[in-house]
Amino acid sequence: MLRAVLLAGLLAASSFQSAKACQTALILAMDVSNSVDPGEYRLQIDGLAAALTDPEISEIIVRDQVALSVIQWSGTDKQEVSIDWVQAFSAAQVADLAARVRGLERAFILSNTAPAEALSFGLKHFQAAPKCARLVVDMSGDGTPNSGTEVSRVRRSAERQGITVNGLAIEGLGIAITNFYRRSVITSDGFVITARGHRDYARAIRIKLLRELSQVLG
Repeated sequence: MLRAVLLAGLLAASSFQSAKACQTALILAMDVSNSVDPGEYRLQIDGLAAALTDPEISEIIVRDQVALSVIQWSGTDKQEVSIDWVQAFSAAQVADLAARVRGLERAFILSNTAPAEALSFGLKHFQAAPKCARLVVDMSGDGTPNSGTEVSRVRRSAERQGITVNGLAIEGLGIAITNFYRRSVITSDGFVITARGHRDYARAIRIKLLRELSQVLG
């Protein structure tokens, strides 16, 4: 009888752990190329930090044991893991993560825009991620490529690996960057959110995180 009770307890614990397993490993890949001035960099950092502590987003991060990592990128040889893989198991830990984001120093200045190399770097970074049901790259940027290789080739590699790539296009005038992300960057199950300038970044990244962490596809 005691053995049966203990076995039932172990099975229940195992079931609980399975239900609480990581649902999404998410890379937040931020453009810090030459087109981003210091004020615009600060708008991105503060906007991301604010989005992480949004009550709805914070709840999903904790509930789904989301694994997050932040990458800064610019030219062909300039990619940096600014925050390595981390999971938050309480709202307080999410707030701590947001504080780390807010305190990030800019990784690169006076550099080109090479999204293909940034995305390739991100795909390799998943090798160090916790085991999660979904792998997602959140690519954000305010320019089209002026260096590096063809990003659509790396996008196809992501699709072969079952990795979703979404985009956040920071526009000036028109929708040229949005169209580039739709045409060349995002995977077939991905989507693009447009920010109307860096001052709109906070709104756009909140919408984007809610959509990708809620697993709304297409």
